Amino acid sequence: MASVFGNNIKISIFGQSHSSAIGVTIDGLPAGFKIDMDELAAFLARRAPGNSQYATPRKEDDLPEFLSGLVDGVTCGAPLTAIIRNTNTRPDDYRNLAEVPRPGHADFTAQIKYKGFQDPTGGGHFSGRLTAPLCIAGGICLQLLKARGIFIGAHICKIGSVSDISYDPCNVSVQDFKASQGKELPVIDSAAETAMSELILTQKSIGNSIGGAIECAVIGMPTGIGEPMFDGLENRISQSIFAIPAIKGIEFGCGFGVTEMTGSENNDDFYVDDNGVIKTATNNHGGILGGISSGMPIIFRVAVKPTPSIGIEQNSVNIPTKQNTKLIVKGRHDPCILPRAVPCVEAACAIAILDMII
Repeated sequence: MASVFGNNIKISIFGQSHSSAIGVTIDGLPAGFKIDMDELAAFLARRAPGNSQYATPRKEDDLPEFLSGLVDGVTCGAPLTAIIRNTNTRPDDYRNLAEVPRPGHADFTAQIKYKGFQDPTGGGHFSGRLTAPLCIAGGICLQLLKARGIFIGAHICKIGSVSDISYDPCNVSVQDFKASQGKELPVIDSAAETAMSELILTQKSIGNSIGGAIECAVIGMPTGIGEPMFDGLENRISQSIFAIPAIKGIEFGCGFGVTEMTGSENNDDFYVDDNGVIKTATNNHGGILGGISSGMPIIFRVAVKPTPSIGIEQNSVNIPTKQNTKLIVKGRHDPCILPRAVPCVEAACAIAILDMII
């Protein structure tokens, strides 16, 4: 069940980067919900390759084809299955990877685990290509959450040493989400966008890549959602987020910043606002206490590694001969994965949140 997630809704992702199609099955969606296909297509376009100077030139339309679960665009209670057909593949770029693994990729571990029977082309089922069906599921979950008054947004908060403006942890709004959408680099601050662009294009020009961080927020979340211990909100969101191959870390609220704080600095004082709602004056806890939503915005950040496929010669090994060798990675790759990873983070978060409240 390695590619299945969820307790109340079950999401199963299938396919490989260069298989004939990739897809997702969602079981447990409520019947009677009309999916806005235009909104879903616009969401998927934010992740799609080939649309930016910062992305791989591999061009895929990423239009979902629904096989079941809908009648006239409305969920009918049956498992919903959608596929995206892969139309732009180059398997010859990956012929040698079963023997000579790419540094930073799953080629070596997959070879050992699957004893050479894995699909090495494009990274197989370890590829970031599988975030396309993740975004189909997440895009639908985002619509279901919006109908419940819950909104999720994300932006690039850092690339290399350049940082964007952070969300106000107590007062983030839908307008803040819209401020970064529609940009090649989804950031709030235009000055940061210019500096980040220079960083990415510099690394691209020498065949290298660069990483960074994404900040995500959930607003409108009811108080009291989540469980202690293993099914806390942090646990479930983190599990879903790590389905995105490039993610290497996550922190909620102040995250690792709490290591430099005292208890009086870290604790968020409670107060009653003018509407009689209990809130906290600050939000160092990131909207989650004891694994349960506090009613404050849920705020977290994820670390995104540099794209491991780079055009610079690297050291590797020939697995069958156990000989050291050199490797230059072929194929089409993103010099920075963060612009396309932003909707993936929103999607993965939406899946976890909906699963917990449905």
